[in-house]
Amino acid sequence: MEVDVYQECNSKKRKNEDQLVKDKYLPQVGIVYDEKLFQISSKVPQLNHRADMVHELIKAYDLLRNMTIYEYKPATDTDINSFHSFDFIEYLKMINNLYTEEDDIDLEYGFGYDCPPLDGIYDYVCAIVGSTLSAARALIRKEVDIAINWCGGWHHAQRDLVEGFCYVNDIVIAILELRTAFDKVLYVDLDIHHCNGVQDSFAYTKKVLTLSFHKFEPGFYPCTGDVTDIGFGRGQYYTVNVPLSDGITDVQYCSLFDRIIKMVKKGFPPDAIVVQCGADGLAGDPLGGFNLTPKAYGHCVKTLMDFKKPTLILGGGGYNLPNTAKCWTYITSVIIGCELHNDIPEHEYFTNYGPSYELAVSPNNRKDNNEPSDIQRIVDCVKGNIKIF
Repeated sequence: MEVDVYQECNSKKRKNEDQLVKDKYLPQVGIVYDEKLFQISSKVPQLNHRADMVHELIKAYDLLRNMTIYEYKPATDTDINSFHSFDFIEYLKMINNLYTEEDDIDLEYGFGYDCPPLDGIYDYVCAIVGSTLSAARALIRKEVDIAINWCGGWHHAQRDLVEGFCYVNDIVIAILELRTAFDKVLYVDLDIHHCNGVQDSFAYTKKVLTLSFHKFEPGFYPCTGDVTDIGFGRGQYYTVNVPLSDGITDVQYCSLFDRIIKMVKKGFPPDAIVVQCGADGLAGDPLGGFNLTPKAYGHCVKTLMDFKKPTLILGGGGYNLPNTAKCWTYITSVIIGCELHNDIPEHEYFTNYGPSYELAVSPNNRKDNNEPSDIQRIVDCVKGNIKIF
């Protein structure tokens, strides 16, 4: 019997392609997208219109049709009180109306220089926590595999203290919520600033592993997160810090991330993951010092997606607003598996992306102060700690 070689080859090709599609992880993705939330998020002076810029760019690239849209529901006092104290919540209510220096109110709980009182501060806190909980609860209900809230990701606030532009710690509240359904949660922080609020909250438990990649140099806020900070009591060794110096680039950062996350995955296989994607590590961020591009962030998120676990994706820092919008739009495209063209589509905030009007963020000529010996020392230290699991 004569065999049609061409037909046989094509048949094998189709089978191979079908197998690739079958083997490829195609997660169901949800995103918190609510214009009222974006307006409330702009109350923080350093972030004015950032949420609008991010989500308008996502919309301009037509990414929303690939995701389930969630509106936020304001958090209740009970939600916020799962981490923050009752007295703190009552104080937020008291100063909820517009505060001026003429008001006879003593500022407490850290309000002041980097966290000035906001008009509607209690409403703001309820919105931020509510939006992150909306995403977390979608994971718990198994409606989606990955849930995104670019308005969340505030990692500095303590139980009774605001700091570092963070008026609430929505991350801790979300992790506590996720733990009602998932036993072990891996928290990964990519913000250039150390996640002191989250780390402090889970330093005594082995059910939440906090992993932070951040800048650690004298005088750089919050001056915490040395590689020797490993947690306490039952939580000892479930805090992993990767302190870095100025100028780290995509190649070195991604290589280090892969080495660390491989060890963490082996020692702490999680049931759910929370990722804070603070974009202040991008080249050109006014509060940063790293020399990263969105590709580094996309690589890290894609690597964590390979865990195939329920994953909560959050924002955080990022003070070059156009670059932050580019970064989070790019990460969104990585998550849903869409390839974006480099030319920024025309939309409401188009003029903010000049003069290049391109999605790419280029590295600059900043010197990389991370010596290979320092990187290896960090890896060896983390490896030694994780062996104790």
